[in-house]
Amino acid sequence: MLKPTKILVPTDFSEYSDKALQQGIDIARQYRAQVYLVHVTPGDFHRVVVDYAIPEEMIESIEAKQQAIATESLKTQLAKFEKAREVEVFPRIRKGIAHEELLREEKEKGIDLIVIASLGRTGLAKYLIGSVARNVLKNAVCPVLLTK
Repeated sequence: MLKPTKILVPTDFSEYSDKALQQGIDIARQYRAQVYLVHVTPGDFHRVVVDYAIPEEMIESIEAKQQAIATESLKTQLAKFEKAREVEVFPRIRKGIAHEELLREEKEKGIDLIVIASLGRTGLAKYLIGSVARNVLKNAVCPVLLTK
């Protein structure tokens, strides 16, 4: 029987991610597990804007602001869930390609359950699994719980 001790919950701050986080928190409370709430910011931003001759200082400023907004969004999302105070939650921001960074987080932290929304902000159709969720499901070593 699965008794998770470390649960990864990816977020894009959508209502779907909220549902996944609620599930992750509920499971964590039941098993006294830790929750790793992870948001991934795009890692190719720097490479793309350099092509348009934007000064390095401006790029750094934009990336710092992006980081600050993501940090605040993690706090805001966690604040929605009163029961989150009953478990150990580690909010994290990673930079790169979403599914690759989530799988890297799984490996680095020894995650034994991933709770992920089947759709997110980039979901194109109601009945299709999003590309991030699909890639995580396909390549994860641990069990993956898809929520909708």
